[in-house]
Amino acid sequence: MGGSTLEIFKFGMYIMFPIGWMYYFGTNLENRFAVPDFWPAPETTHKIPFEREELKAELERLRTRRLEARARRLQEEQGQGRGEGDG
Repeated sequence: MGGSTLEIFKFGMYIMFPIGWMYYFGTNLENRFAVPDFWPAPETTHKIPFEREELKAELERLRTRRLEARARRLQEEQGQGRGEGDG
């Protein structure tokens, strides 16, 4: 067949191919595979409250939002209940 030269070439390919593959995909990742503006800026994301006062303020904001939505939903249900009796 090919002799020892072919075997040395095949062995070199078996060794160098994975190393070359890892080197290509492992170096300079930030510039090669990065998508600009993929993650939102920290100023535009939600900030998790950690302090006691911030937690209380956030809970109060959520409570008022929930109560407003409930009042709006009840108002719509009452309006629909009156409209059904006219037909």
